Amino acid sequence: VIALGLPAVFGGAIITEQVFKVNGLGQLLITSIHGNDLPMVLTLTFIFAILIVVFTLIADILYGVLDPRIRYD
Repeated sequence: VIALGLPAVFGGAIITEQVFKVNGLGQLLITSIHGNDLPMVLTLTFIFAILIVVFTLIADILYGVLDPRIRYD
């Protein structure tokens, strides 16, 4: 369930960094968008996508380990 909320965490982090003027990946993404730095925007988007896929995969594997009723065929 936590892994399914991961995209919202990334989106919330980007908004929080903008509101409180904290430097981070969200700030870098927004700055890159405003500066038309397409390679940086693509790289950060790819990193966020990979992290979401990895955490979802880990969550799916843990479901099978923690709940013996779940079987993968």
